[in-house]
Amino acid sequence: MDDIRLAIVGYGGMGSLHGRYLLNTPIPGCRLAAVCDIRPERLEAAKKTFGDDMPTYASIDELIAAKAADAVLIATPHYAHPPLAIQAFDAGLHVLTEKPAGVYAKQVRDMNEAAARSGKVFGIMYNQRTRPIHCKIKELIDDGELGEIHRNLYVVTNWYRTQAYYDGGGWRATWEGEGGGVLINQCPHNLDIWQYVCGMPSRVTAKLGFGTYHDIEVEDDATAIVEYPNGATGVFITTTGEGAGSERWEIVGDRGTLLLENGKLTFRKTRQSVREHLATCPKGMESPEVWKCEIPHGKGGGHRAITENFVAAICDGKPLIAPGEEGIRGLQISNAMHLSAWLRQTVDLPVDEDLYWKKLQEKIAASITKKKAKGADTSMDFEGTF
Repeated sequence: MDDIRLAIVGYGGMGSLHGRYLLNTPIPGCRLAAVCDIRPERLEAAKKTFGDDMPTYASIDELIAAKAADAVLIATPHYAHPPLAIQAFDAGLHVLTEKPAGVYAKQVRDMNEAAARSGKVFGIMYNQRTRPIHCKIKELIDDGELGEIHRNLYVVTNWYRTQAYYDGGGWRATWEGEGGGVLINQCPHNLDIWQYVCGMPSRVTAKLGFGTYHDIEVEDDATAIVEYPNGATGVFITTTGEGAGSERWEIVGDRGTLLLENGKLTFRKTRQSVREHLATCPKGMESPEVWKCEIPHGKGGGHRAITENFVAAICDGKPLIAPGEEGIRGLQISNAMHLSAWLRQTVDLPVDEDLYWKKLQEKIAASITKKKAKGADTSMDFEGTF
């Protein structure tokens, strides 16, 4: 089989990152065949990196018409992910999209349906699923070592961003340009790995801070309490405004507690089931015996691992680590958080997609889009403009 011809659509911060590892550490069975972006300076940058022989296109229409690719890696602003993916699927191309899958679930559902119609491979860049420490957590839970989950607390406040970051791109931090803040930009990875490990919640109650720390109209601070179908609870906390942020994930089950903190994974495992112990122990205040150990997890994973898996799925039929259709799950959670904050009430999942779309349109209508970013630092434009 000939090498898969992969085209990058959107050559901004993330698009160029993908381009660099494809250049420096090529993926077997794949070659970078084209770069596509509506901004001429981005295409010039691609030429400087890959040489004048690299085909470049000013639109996905041109790319498709040239029949220059078998697959596309979409790294554009959020709203463009679904329509570009749908266009690629309709043209018979495989698709790997950057996160988030889109801004609102109704739009992403259309993308998933297009993927199903096409029969092509559809992946999403949820590289946190390849992080060894996350793989180990999921393995322990799936193997039943933790027992049934009772509650979890996920604090991810190490997404610190300055005002310059938000001023660094005209589409950033507005409902019209980006569709949200920390939940839709930084946290799709965290929301995905949260549901990937702990499952989808059934209810969400959220308190969001819109422009709490920055001069922006979208959320830069979020706290949510969720309920799961089995009665378990979870708490998710994130922000881009804490200078001494951290990542801490505590998952409590019937057989102990898993704790991810400061890059270390600790398992405090009870010798017997907690439900069994509390029901049978004759002493009223005696805790069950606990064994504590630090779980080794190694290093590795990342963006390249997802792209490598995507290529293997096309060439060899290997199962996807992050199927694109699953992008709607984390998005459902963030949509529910927004809707809960806007309505000031608990929201059931699956989220009411029509209601969310209506409320988002109201926010967009009042959006103060930055027409020009003054003093923009383009190195911080982590998603390509398309």
